[in-house]
Amino acid sequence: MGSIKDLITTLGKNAKIAAKSLRCANTQSKNNALLAIANQINNRRDDILAANKKDLDHGKDKNLDSALMDRLMLDNQRLNGIIESLNQIVSLPDPVGEITDLKYRPSGIQVGKMRMPLGVMGIIYESRPNVTIDAAALCLKSGNGVILRGGSEAIHSNLALYQCVKQGLKDAGLDDNCVQLIDTTDRKAVSELVQASDYIDAIIPRGGKSLVEAVSANAKVPVIKHLHGVCHTYIDKDADTQKAIKIAFNGKARRYGVCNATETLLVHASAAARVLPELIEQYTLKGVELRGCVHTQQFSKKIIAATDADWDTEYLDAILSIRIVNSMSDAIDHIEQHSSGHTESIVTENYTSGRRFITQVDSASVMLNASTAFADGFEYGLGAEIGISTDKFHVRGPVGLEGLTSQKFIVLGDGHIRQ
Repeated sequence: MGSIKDLITTLGKNAKIAAKSLRCANTQSKNNALLAIANQINNRRDDILAANKKDLDHGKDKNLDSALMDRLMLDNQRLNGIIESLNQIVSLPDPVGEITDLKYRPSGIQVGKMRMPLGVMGIIYESRPNVTIDAAALCLKSGNGVILRGGSEAIHSNLALYQCVKQGLKDAGLDDNCVQLIDTTDRKAVSELVQASDYIDAIIPRGGKSLVEAVSANAKVPVIKHLHGVCHTYIDKDADTQKAIKIAFNGKARRYGVCNATETLLVHASAAARVLPELIEQYTLKGVELRGCVHTQQFSKKIIAATDADWDTEYLDAILSIRIVNSMSDAIDHIEQHSSGHTESIVTENYTSGRRFITQVDSASVMLNASTAFADGFEYGLGAEIGISTDKFHVRGPVGLEGLTSQKFIVLGDGHIRQ
């Protein structure tokens, strides 16, 4: 325990020093580092993919499920996506130092707000190696030092990507301790990190419900989190048939092991005959197991009976629960009871119904005539995301650059004294 504690203390001290220098770095220096990291990834593709193969082979030996293997896998297309996310972050405005709401007070002083980094972030994540780059890049651009702790199943991939980050920081003349990776798979490192309140300003756990619950229960620093993604698509009585089929299919079947995948499909009773037969056929051809209410089961013998637990389950797999409802009120009530507060979508051509849904449904992202698959930082124009928060403080939804900053009050005077 002592050695792990010493490791976290050393990383924390390094991060505090690096974050102080990064807070003063100009936008061009930070962008140069991001471009240098992208260049390193491009040049080291073979090394990264070889490291990833070690993780994939180890995952097969451990019989990891298909969803986890999909999140773990890197290929040239996904590396291109990582590089593109770095380029997008470069193109985004730097939030640090932005002054807003500057107003004169009757006393003559000016009062406003300046956006500043949170300080040092601790990012704990599972399986997805791309998070190593997303987290490093967003923290770097937003002026935060960061300590990364990836999952043991991706250790080789994470180390290979981390070498790109360290070299990119050096190439840009920045302190390479701005980003540090915990290279041990010992779980005690997580316990020490979340309690290192002398060094860490906020923790973001990115992974399964058990990880987030464990981090939240033990942390001595603020946690920005979402527990799980039970996302809903609701097909309204006034939905366009083809739009509804495309959106519902994409929301579930585009990728299974992601937190923005539709896990429950709600269908208005008067739209069910129009959309369910074709949707059932498409889902079945794709290999999606369907679990439905008694009314849904009448449309196909392939649909098994849904249990009460199904409505609260984030499958992260080729499984979908379907429920037929009699009204939008019933759909909203179902979402209110079973949603994790991540993302919900309505398909309708009725403007009033659409407005009512996006107003009354209280989730981090609420959509009208769009697939839940859009709920991520890249698609929202954030360049990438460090996670999706279902908290209501300090940030909600995809956490990008602005979500990694806070505001302080600034006061401008010219010899003013208070009478």
